[in-house]
Amino acid sequence: MEYPKPVQNLITQLSRLPGIGKRGAERIALHLLKTEADASKQLAQSILETKSKIHNCSRCGNYTEQDPCEICAGARRDPKVICVVEGPNDILSVERTGSFCGVYHALMGRISPLNDIGPEKLRIAALLERVRREKPTEVILAMGADVESEATAHYLSEQLKPLGVNVSRIGLGLPAGSALESADVVTLSRALEGRRKL
Repeated sequence: MEYPKPVQNLITQLSRLPGIGKRGAERIALHLLKTEADASKQLAQSILETKSKIHNCSRCGNYTEQDPCEICAGARRDPKVICVVEGPNDILSVERTGSFCGVYHALMGRISPLNDIGPEKLRIAALLERVRREKPTEVILAMGADVESEATAHYLSEQLKPLGVNVSRIGLGLPAGSALESADVVTLSRALEGRRKL
């Protein structure tokens, strides 16, 4: 016996979320059916509100309600040190360490030829223009240790060196093949402290 069509549709939509398989989506859908209607409305409202109010900072790419974001607008940040990360979620991971007081630049992905993602599909041109315009003293490449992240870091290093900026890479205290967002605070903090010049 199948669930009614609206429940099947809900399970299908939930199973498209990262980390949620078909069985997990089914449990969530059934939980939502059991809860009060107000709880479901609040969840739906929160999703719609987040989608309508949150956007990417035009300068660094961070998630924000205002533009520029709180980090870019912060007077206590050092604009001469730019930390390059793959996505906005990585900005929060680095911020949680309390070890970095510069500014950020999110690429919105990484070079992945198998997924048809080349440098032109990322915010690399914007980074190069920003470095030319703002003339930072250092660009830190804070990316994971998997093959695609390493290739992206190498490509960025080759593009940045002719601009006369010091380019460093965070120390690889991260496990090979891991994402930056999954690292604990201590490991990520040590990786930042152990960065090396490229």
